[in-house]
Amino acid sequence: MTQEELFKKLISHCKEYGFVFQSSEIYDGLSAVYDYGQNGVELKNNIKQYWWDAMTRLNENIVGIDSAIFMHPQVWSASGHVGAFNDPLIDNKDSKKRYRADVLIEEWMEKQSAKITKEVTKAQKRFGDSFDEAMFLQTNPRVVKTQEKIDAIHNRMATSLENNDLAEVKKIIEDCEIACPISGTRSWTDVRHFNLMFETKMGSVSDDANTIYLRPETAQGIFVNYLNVQKTGRMKLPFGIAQIGKAFRNEIVARQFIFRMREFEQMEMQFFVRPGEELEWFEFWKEKRMRWHKAMGFGDDKYRFHEHIKLAHYANAAFDIEFDFPFGFKEVEGIHSRTDFDLASHQKHSGKKLQYFDLETNKNYIPYVVETSIGLDRTFLQVLAGAYTEEKITKDGGKVDERVLLRIPPALAPIKLAVFPLVKKDGLPEKARQIMDDLKIDFKCQYEEKDSIGRRYRRHDAIGTPFCITIDHQTIEDNTVTIRHRDSMEQERVDVSRLREIMEEEVSMKTLLKTI
Repeated sequence: MTQEELFKKLISHCKEYGFVFQSSEIYDGLSAVYDYGQNGVELKNNIKQYWWDAMTRLNENIVGIDSAIFMHPQVWSASGHVGAFNDPLIDNKDSKKRYRADVLIEEWMEKQSAKITKEVTKAQKRFGDSFDEAMFLQTNPRVVKTQEKIDAIHNRMATSLENNDLAEVKKIIEDCEIACPISGTRSWTDVRHFNLMFETKMGSVSDDANTIYLRPETAQGIFVNYLNVQKTGRMKLPFGIAQIGKAFRNEIVARQFIFRMREFEQMEMQFFVRPGEELEWFEFWKEKRMRWHKAMGFGDDKYRFHEHIKLAHYANAAFDIEFDFPFGFKEVEGIHSRTDFDLASHQKHSGKKLQYFDLETNKNYIPYVVETSIGLDRTFLQVLAGAYTEEKITKDGGKVDERVLLRIPPALAPIKLAVFPLVKKDGLPEKARQIMDDLKIDFKCQYEEKDSIGRRYRRHDAIGTPFCITIDHQTIEDNTVTIRHRDSMEQERVDVSRLREIMEEEVSMKTLLKTI
C-alpha cells in the first residue's frame, strides 16, 4: 500500500467512524472547512487537555487566558499583519490552479532530497555492514552534486523572500523547471502577494461600519493582555501565558484534509523572559515540546526538527517540529524567539507602557518572548496518522482475519472503555448497566449489546477504545468480568471492584503527563 493510498484510507476512516465530516456536506461542502464528529470532538478535547495540563499544571509559572476573536483593527497594524501577512501566489495559466510559489520550490527540494535517500539505500544494500553513510554523503559524486543544487536553490529562495524579490522567486521556479502537477505545463503567471486575513464589518449601518479582521493567529490576544495578566497575577519573569483558540486564514491552497484549513484551532504559549536570555529559553522549549510529542508513543523516528529558511520579521530564531505524515514530514509545531517585537510595537501604536520593572536588576525593560505554537487540527491528524494500523490475525484453524485499529494513547482515546453484556438476557444487560453507571462518572464509556462480541470488538478497535469489558454468566456468579486489551487483544479476568482502580491507572491523563 502506497502512502497516498494510506492517506485516502485514513480520510475515509475519519468519516466512517465519526471523527471528521466535510462542513455543510449536504450542500456539497465548503472548501477546506471541516466539522468534528462525535468521536472526533472527544479526541480533540482530550488533546487540548493534554496540552493545557502540560503547560499550566506542570509549569507553575504559566497561566492561561481566553481572548476574543474580534480585536481592535490597530492590533493587526501593530503586529505587521495588515501590511506583511502575505504569501507568494502564482497561477498556472493552463490548469487555472493557484499555488504558493515557495511551497512549489520546497517540494522540488524535497524531491531532490529523495534522490539522495534513494542513493543511500542502494549503497547500504551493496556494502552491507561496512557502509559508512556520512562518508558516502560527502564523497559520492551524484549525491554531492544533488546536494549542491539543493543548497543553491535553498539560498536563492531565502534571499529572494527576505528581499521581497518576487521576480526572482518566479525565476527559481523557471530554472528548476517546475511544472504544474495538474496540467504538467510550465506556463506560470508572475508571482504576487496574497493577504491571508479575512475582513468583516462591525457596526449597525454598513456605511458607518468599521473594518475588522478575523484573527489569523491567537498570539496577539496574549500580547495585548500581557500587562493585565502580569499585574493581576503578580507574575515575575520568566513566566508564560497559554491560550487555545480559533484562528482564520484565507489560504491560497488549502489541502491535505485537515492539515491546512481556513478555520482552525491553535494552542499557543508565549514565554516572557529577560532580554539576552531568550536563546537559552528557546533551546529549553525546543527540547521540552519535542518530549511532549514523543510521549504519545508513535516512535521517536516520526519526529524531527526543521530550521526555518526565512525568519519572520519578528524572530531571531525559529524551528519547527515536524511529523512524518503519509504525505511526508510536515510542521505540527513552531518554536520561535520573537524578541521584543510584539510588545514594543503594541507599546508604540497604543501609547501604553508595556514595560516590566525587574526588582533584581532595578531596571525597566520590554521583555523578550519565546513562543510555542501548535496546530490543534494538525496534532489531531498526527495522532490519527500515528495510530492507524491494519493487522492480519491468524485464527485457530489457520484462517486469516484482518482488523483496523487506532493505537491512540489511552488518555487521549475518545472512548476509554466499552461495556458489553454477552447476551441480551439472563440479567446480563442489567448487570452491565450497573457497571456502566458506576464507571461513566469518571470515564467516557460506551454501552453496546448489538451484534456478536467479535463485531463489537472490531468497532471499538476502529475508534481506538483501549479496553472492552464483557459481562457474562460467570459475572452473575462471582462478580468478575473480562477485560480485553485493544493492542494485544489479550483478555484477563478481574473482579468488578478493581475496575475503577485499573482504569484510573491505564487511561488517566496524569499517567501520560508523567512520561514527558
